[in-house]
Amino acid sequence: MAILVERDNIGLFGKMNSGKSSVMNLLTQQETSIVDKTPGTTADTKVALIEFHGIGPIKLFDTAGLDESDVLGEKKRKKVFNNLKECDLVIVIIDPETEDFTTEQEIITEARDLDKQLLIIYNLFSKKGKDCVAKVEQKIPLVRFYKTIEISANDQTFRDSLISFVIENFQSKNSQIELLPFLVKNEYYILIIPMDEETPPGRYLRPQAMVEEYITRHWAYPISFRLDLGKARSKNPAIHEEEYARYLSFVNNFKHPPKAMVTDSQAMDIMSQWCPKEVLLTTFSIVMINYISKGKLQSFVEGVKALSNLKEGDRVLIAEACNHSRIGEDIGTVQIPNYINEKFPGVVIEHNFGREFENNEDLKKYKLIIHCGGCMISAQKLAARLRDLDSLSVPYTNYGVFLSFIQGTDSLQKVLEPWGLKEVLNT
Repeated sequence: MAILVERDNIGLFGKMNSGKSSVMNLLTQQETSIVDKTPGTTADTKVALIEFHGIGPIKLFDTAGLDESDVLGEKKRKKVFNNLKECDLVIVIIDPETEDFTTEQEIITEARDLDKQLLIIYNLFSKKGKDCVAKVEQKIPLVRFYKTIEISANDQTFRDSLISFVIENFQSKNSQIELLPFLVKNEYYILIIPMDEETPPGRYLRPQAMVEEYITRHWAYPISFRLDLGKARSKNPAIHEEEYARYLSFVNNFKHPPKAMVTDSQAMDIMSQWCPKEVLLTTFSIVMINYISKGKLQSFVEGVKALSNLKEGDRVLIAEACNHSRIGEDIGTVQIPNYINEKFPGVVIEHNFGREFENNEDLKKYKLIIHCGGCMISAQKLAARLRDLDSLSVPYTNYGVFLSFIQGTDSLQKVLEPWGLKEVLNT
């Protein structure tokens, strides 16, 4: 079956005479756009269809300058911002020798509001331009969140380095990742689903439904087990053993062991002990964060190391992308804070709910971000969050990784094994 590959939209933005058309011609290797010193030469958006090895098919937009102030200029602005909304990657062209960077600030702010991938090109018209780059980064503080390159767009020798820069720092919307890359056809997969007060009636949660559908679609067999966490955690041995016996009766019904178990993260304290050694184990939260982040699970594993360095007065942000009603033993507002308060007394815990994220200046104050599975936000929005955190060197981890880590090194190793990740951590 043929797979339709969409073109990635890449736009060149900036003020008049910053060199956007020269960059366009450099990339296309032809005079796609007219280049002239006359301000406003690009009266309308020029489009070129090209292909980059390493990305694929691309629609390249050379847009008009945003700083033209007359009536025609206002029409151009509307067109340019409509182009920006269409773009998967926004490339801002900056002439560092100029003095006013209001236009560039406006473009970057708009791109950030739309969670666009963004790169900065400093187009150097003379040797003096290189010395002016630091001035730009002082006047546009947001630039520090993005990768930059210095080129002379009129010099063909910069073409290869520019293309490499784009390929290395842009993630195509056509890049695909499997939800469960470890799935094997005709094997059984157990879904451990504790249904508590927060579980909505009449449906599974999105990660549970996605995992079940994926397993079925790939010719394997999903089977759900409702775990009673209250009984499993009971201090009364008789009640605890009753739930364990029910679980064992279920597992022992298989003629050969299931291939893997996928559990709710909040049940890791139980499943890290109950899952047989020969059966793979991971969590729905880990599945989702790897999928939504397009395979950046390792980054969330690296981030959890920051827990070992927490001290009194440090701040931790718990970020949850949805705004569900929180009752009972909610993971983000009750369970994770309880663990932190117990193991790291004096650490300040803050929360961020919904699709909006903390302002960047505020993010710097945190020693760790603990993010949910991200199932209710887009990959584009999560990627924008991670880019900011990476640029600020703020470590981040995930509910599933965190709740596995606090059970000990063996527990974390267990949930990472299906993903081919081996990480030894001292708890």
